[in-house]
Amino acid sequence: MRARIPAFQASRRAFLQNSAFGLGSLALGSLAARLAAADGEPGALANPLAPRKPPFPAKATSVIFLAMAGAPSQLDMFDYKPRLQELNGKPVPDSYIKGERFAFIKGTPKLLGTPHAFSRSGKCGLELSSLLPHLAGVADDISVIRTVHTDQFNHGPAQVFINCGSALFGRPSMGAWATYGLGSVNANLPGFVVMLSGENIPDGGTSCWSNGFLPSYYQGVQFRSAGDPVLFLGNPPGMTSQDRRTSLDALNSINQHHLFEMNDPEIATRIASYELAFRMQTSVPELTDIAKEPHEVHQLYGTEPGKASFANNCLMARRLVERGVRFVQLYHRGWDQHGESEGNSIITKLPAMCRQTDQAAAALITDLKRRGLLDTTLVVWGGEFGRTPMNEARGGVPFLGRDHHPHAFTMWMAGGGIKAGYSLGETDELGYRPVSDPVGVHDLHATMMRCLGFDHTKLTFRFQGRDFRLTDVEGEVVTKLLA
Repeated sequence: MRARIPAFQASRRAFLQNSAFGLGSLALGSLAARLAAADGEPGALANPLAPRKPPFPAKATSVIFLAMAGAPSQLDMFDYKPRLQELNGKPVPDSYIKGERFAFIKGTPKLLGTPHAFSRSGKCGLELSSLLPHLAGVADDISVIRTVHTDQFNHGPAQVFINCGSALFGRPSMGAWATYGLGSVNANLPGFVVMLSGENIPDGGTSCWSNGFLPSYYQGVQFRSAGDPVLFLGNPPGMTSQDRRTSLDALNSINQHHLFEMNDPEIATRIASYELAFRMQTSVPELTDIAKEPHEVHQLYGTEPGKASFANNCLMARRLVERGVRFVQLYHRGWDQHGESEGNSIITKLPAMCRQTDQAAAALITDLKRRGLLDTTLVVWGGEFGRTPMNEARGGVPFLGRDHHPHAFTMWMAGGGIKAGYSLGETDELGYRPVSDPVGVHDLHATMMRCLGFDHTKLTFRFQGRDFRLTDVEGEVVTKLLA
């Protein structure tokens, strides 16, 4: 018969084991923090955003993601379907929609061909809508992917999914993963910058550029193209730069003492954030002063200094990667053309959205290329899902619009290790589903990580007992896209 251990002995044994482990961990953490001291200064902390080399040779050293929040209509911009034009106004075959769920469509909808003309552009013969005349001018520099698909068909979850690799809130975004893996070249600017334009903040909110469970210095920092570039960055009236430095030194001394006692990474984050904010007080005003750009550059982008716009943000994106920022994400919201009103149809609103974005997006490619930056900058353009080949006709309205469509939509990529003048994938005759080379969101992320020099299965972070990654447990590199 097994002897029973008295309760007080078991408790004492557990206490000693746990205490030894805890004290050892604190001591080790304190020692590691001191060994990682920057520049050899006693008590200094290593820069958590110090540049790091990826495991494999990288074509791209930075990313600019042009996120078209609201889901642009691929069928009116990139994926011309002659058969859909022929069947315009006819009921969609049951074989396409049997068992389907739509966000707003009811009953059996009618097919909707595009009202916009298409033509071929560039030496590659890329077929593009007349809504994109400027993109047509750089057709030979981009790769168009017509078969992207997603698991989500509502804006918020779909935007979080395409940014974070999961529709669940609390996961790190692409930019957070990139800066976690690569750090940042410029110690005076964040590694991950976000800018907004269009109608409002994306439906997915700040979760789209969250650090999730990664340390918070990897989260996206929002810049503005009008007014104060970063909110609450400046000193209040009466406080000089020297006053701010003195107060930070005192605060950092307290925080470092606390860090060495507790080994809490969020304390290190706080110290690094305070120091970065102090340096940004000098670096950001110079960076965001786009008025100093030559007149020819403003003509190229269509920029107006002092005005909040997608064009201003594109020029800012070029200036950011020029200065070593790893990941820049521009959100432009307003692409949700359901046709529930005349002002929100693919006849009126979609052309307006293209006018707001087409020139600047094409100018970004041109500008990066002529400055020798396109080879090392991966540019990605796209929304969170696509639009249906059927007219939504919500409530019987006569206006033309399309519902949410997760099965096939179009994105394009350029630079940073991606083939130029290339088209990947084909959808069926109605543009409903891929029939060749389907590309899932995890595949897209895996390919982006490869361009940055990472095996997407190896860039992980341990959280709640398991290793997480951007691509979760899926994703294959789309090698056909790689140069």
